Amino acid sequence: MNTDTFLKDIAEGNTFKGDYITLGSAMLDGETMTNAYVNVPLKTMNRHGLIAGATGTGKTKTLQVLAENLSEKGIPVLLMDIKGDLSGLAKPSPGHPKIDERHEKIGLPFKARGFPVEVMTLSEQGGVRLRATISEFGPVLISRILNVTETQAGIISVIFKYCDDNKLPLLDIKDFKKILQFATNEGKKEFEDEYGRISTASTGAILRKLVELEQQGGDVFFGETSFDTQDLLRIDENGLGYINIIRLTDIQDKPKLFSTFMLSLLAEIYSTFPEQGDSGRPELIMFIDEAHLIFNEASDALLNQIESIVKLIRSKGVGLYFVTQNPTDVPEAVLGQLGLKVQHALRAFTAKDRKAIKLTAQNYPDSDYYDTAEMLTSLGIGEALVSALDEKGKPTPLAATMIRAPMSRMNILTESELGSLLAQSQLAKKYNKDIDRESAYEMLNEKIKQAEADEAKEKAKEEKEALKRAESKRKTSTTRRRRTRQNPIVKVLTSATVIRSVLGILTKLLK
Repeated sequence: MNTDTFLKDIAEGNTFKGDYITLGSAMLDGETMTNAYVNVPLKTMNRHGLIAGATGTGKTKTLQVLAENLSEKGIPVLLMDIKGDLSGLAKPSPGHPKIDERHEKIGLPFKARGFPVEVMTLSEQGGVRLRATISEFGPVLISRILNVTETQAGIISVIFKYCDDNKLPLLDIKDFKKILQFATNEGKKEFEDEYGRISTASTGAILRKLVELEQQGGDVFFGETSFDTQDLLRIDENGLGYINIIRLTDIQDKPKLFSTFMLSLLAEIYSTFPEQGDSGRPELIMFIDEAHLIFNEASDALLNQIESIVKLIRSKGVGLYFVTQNPTDVPEAVLGQLGLKVQHALRAFTAKDRKAIKLTAQNYPDSDYYDTAEMLTSLGIGEALVSALDEKGKPTPLAATMIRAPMSRMNILTESELGSLLAQSQLAKKYNKDIDRESAYEMLNEKIKQAEADEAKEKAKEEKEALKRAESKRKTSTTRRRRTRQNPIVKVLTSATVIRSVLGILTKLLK
């Protein structure tokens, strides 16, 4: 095979007018070609991407390399840290002879450095609290997250309309549960008069779905203070983009909460970020580790929403990068939108695995230098097949690549280091306050209390009036009886017998 032709094709396919990041150096016949750099242009990094490969093949380190190099270019990054092994980005690598050996093969000098890191959390772990209110989600997103029927979605829309009309803030799950209960109990007549009858069976079904979300941590996620997505775009005093790491080590058994958060975040970014146009560099890059957690548990409605946002969000300068073991974990509609593909080794243990490898190979450009399917099973640790999009949107030459080593620590922070990082966080001071202002729950309780007080007053008034009426009736009856009661003497004198006797005597006297 002609090495010179290979090197020429790699050089031409990885030369760009604008800025770029270098992933490593191309390989041919198992040998790393020094200075045959495999680059990714910043201009197309908002076209999304995929990092895939079997466990232990180097996916996380590739993610780390991409995050570091983006930060160096002043581009903020958001990482979903499912396994809890990315906090080391805050500290420089201690170095190692194997790292020096790798970089010597690649032809890049190795430099160790740490990066500005912000640790975030969806739960009660240490970190900047990420929260959102029920109102911010709106009826459509809430309905899709809860996977309700069309009728139930209609009821949720009515609930939101009632809260808007009556200025009842829907902040957390307890607010939502309270208004659902109110709609079919104390407020039943009010709802029926204004919006029509609401079925208790439907509100009961919605409540059960809310409880499921609540048990997965929704009660911690929903509430105030709502996270401002602009805080993801910070640059430090040295011009480095912040690497925002969301700790999700306790989220694997809470897929509904994870997909809820992801959907709300993407929707918020899409609605608030301005259209970027052709700026030549992304505004924000997001890496979603263990991406199957989003897709496996998502309803059809939720998947459609995610697919729509993936298609549209790149116009805001935001790139989404899915990290997973197998490309088949990502729906085809999303996979077709991904520009950068970094494919680490796959393992062929079963017939199903071999079939998956053949399908994966078809996702990559044809190459004169590799049998892609065969290469997928022979790559070593820290090696990957790479195909990006050039500045015109065309795929770059497929290259088996020796990936460069991370500049930061390839291990987690100690508890004391993590504590120190959190203590210095400006965002933690902003968002880690417990706020429970008056909202729908308290206002409805007050309304019910007032209604009960009014009802008690009305009942007391009615009882008082009834007593007055009864007393008045009794007095009237007594008076009437007094008037109609005759003196016994008069009664005797006016009786028919006495009158006849008197008339008899008078008749005799007159004779």
